[in-house]
Amino acid sequence: MDIWLVEPDGVTRQTTDRLPELLAGPEGVVWVDIPSCDEEATRLLTEVFAFHPQAVRDCAERNRVPKVHVYADHAFVILHAPEAGAAGHVHYVELDQFIGPNYLVTVHGPLNPAVSIASSLRETQEVLRRLEAGRFHPASGHELSYAVVAAMTRRLEEFIERQTLAVWQLEQRVTSGHLGNPEQFLDEMFRARHGLIAVRAMGALGREIYSRLAAIGRSVPPAAKPLLDDIVDQFTRVYGVADSQKEYLQGVIEFYRTRSDTKMTVAAERLAVIAVVTLPITALSSVLGMNIIVNQHSDVTLLAVVLTLMLVMSAVLLAWAKRRGWW
Repeated sequence: MDIWLVEPDGVTRQTTDRLPELLAGPEGVVWVDIPSCDEEATRLLTEVFAFHPQAVRDCAERNRVPKVHVYADHAFVILHAPEAGAAGHVHYVELDQFIGPNYLVTVHGPLNPAVSIASSLRETQEVLRRLEAGRFHPASGHELSYAVVAAMTRRLEEFIERQTLAVWQLEQRVTSGHLGNPEQFLDEMFRARHGLIAVRAMGALGREIYSRLAAIGRSVPPAAKPLLDDIVDQFTRVYGVADSQKEYLQGVIEFYRTRSDTKMTVAAERLAVIAVVTLPITALSSVLGMNIIVNQHSDVTLLAVVLTLMLVMSAVLLAWAKRRGWW
């Protein structure tokens, strides 16, 4: 784990044994970043910070939905960020936060083996680079948490951007008629739709979590209230953009389905015309064929009459089908 002391003049790395002293100090913000909640991290969260046992268990286990729990002097928040996986799968990368007045503890939740640790640490590493470069000077745990969550919403927006690129390419293929393999094309469309639905859900749930945190107000200083409202606005924007792109893709899917259904309808009508035209021929040949051709000798006159009758019936049926608009 990494322990940092963020002061007005910079950020310095600290050791675990200094944590009680740093937390009791009058100045600076303590940031503890835990890549994985192992036994050492569990002991630190339980003994040094004295966090609620259920919150500590949540850090060690995988959580399927975001959560928020507000205590007397801190808040516990669980969020998810997207990571694209194989075959259109979207991994939920978990980030847990304990937000206090002068500290922030970030715990990166259990990962799918297919997700790299670098992906899990993306937001915290981005904020750390800003701190080390002197471009960010948080004065409280809420300000530091705000920077981490803002980096997460940017990640959501970048994911939407990649899905939108796929949507545009699909739309171009539909309108141009160059679809390629139909099964593969359908698979690509529904993968893009699944990605947009997943990130839309993350935006909606994040908005609900921070709306709840802002509404409770307990353990949240007045100076942090605008930050929470801004995070709610960011998640609302993510939800709105993802939902709009999802609706746009749904329109592309409906356009494709309409075109496919039209082709099937036209093909069915043409097959019906063929069936109608050949039906009288089949009927006459089945009744008279054996008596006219397959015999000791063929009756040429009767054969000519039957063939003429077949042609007349077919012509009449074709004309009728034409008036019906079938071809």
